[in-house]
Amino acid sequence: MTNEYRKLPPEAFKHVHMDGSHSEKISKTSLSFWQDAWLRIRKNKAAVVSIFVLLFIILMSFIGPMISPHDFETQEITHANLPPKVPGLEKLGIFDGTGNMGGQEVNLYEMKNVDTYYWFGTDGLGRDMFSRVWKGTQISLLIALVAAVIDMVIGVAYGGISAFYGGRVDDAMQRIVEILYGIPTLIVVILMILVMDPGIVAIIIAISITGWIGMSRIVRGQVLKFKNQEFVLAARTLGASNGRIIKKHLLPNVMAVIIINTMFTIPSAIFFEAFLSFIGLGLQSPDASLGTLINDGYKLIQFQPHILAIPAAIISLLMIAFNLIGDGLRDALDPKMKD
Repeated sequence: MTNEYRKLPPEAFKHVHMDGSHSEKISKTSLSFWQDAWLRIRKNKAAVVSIFVLLFIILMSFIGPMISPHDFETQEITHANLPPKVPGLEKLGIFDGTGNMGGQEVNLYEMKNVDTYYWFGTDGLGRDMFSRVWKGTQISLLIALVAAVIDMVIGVAYGGISAFYGGRVDDAMQRIVEILYGIPTLIVVILMILVMDPGIVAIIIAISITGWIGMSRIVRGQVLKFKNQEFVLAARTLGASNGRIIKKHLLPNVMAVIIINTMFTIPSAIFFEAFLSFIGLGLQSPDASLGTLINDGYKLIQFQPHILAIPAAIISLLMIAFNLIGDGLRDALDPKMKD
């Protein structure tokens, strides 16, 4: 009996005739592996909520800078360090432009004769924080996604080739991995920054140089597990080429592990980019990322805490959302976790 039929409950096969006799008949639609995984992840409320939160942040990272009336690079020194002010909410006494000056609560917009609204306030150079926060989120997500895709491609190819061919090929390739694994990532990043100008390309390359090692080890272990099993040996006996075995038999069985590991790689890349930008090795002004915004807010935490709180909240939501989605995918794609 195939794996799809094994998923069905016993009552799905039972059929009663008019004369009272019984026969076996499938009365329930069979599900593919991915259909079953989707039904199972929908039952995980934390993963579903995280998907909506992640989609909202991604959507705002693209439309946020466009709907803001202010550009993220434009400087207005006379508008520096303004608190958030949102139309409509100011009448409720929140986000009304009131700030602390000399120990007293004053309306900084009226004091500076500012007749426009800054939804997230402004930084020390008078730049709009709303557009800068969403532009920085966009850049951080871009760096993390590109780095994760590069890590996935290199790691899957490297680990798959190493395990599939085995022998001396595997020994040689694993010695290279061990050498790279012993080099601290931060040293690689510093060397890349010295060789290249600090920017998006330098950060992506620095993260990707050693970031694929974890993926390659996981893929190697999975390929070693599957390549000697009966269905692969049967395909080889029937004359299937190495390419067909990898494409039709090994890769589909490893795909779930690849997806899960990639979902955990993205938040790691986001956090590492923020860390580099925070210590000054990442993007340089006037470019924005979540790390540079947190660095700017850290300097003004006593006077304008919202400049730190907003990007810190967004990066926290991203980390939590990606990790919860990764946990949901792991439970949905792992056959041992079936109900």
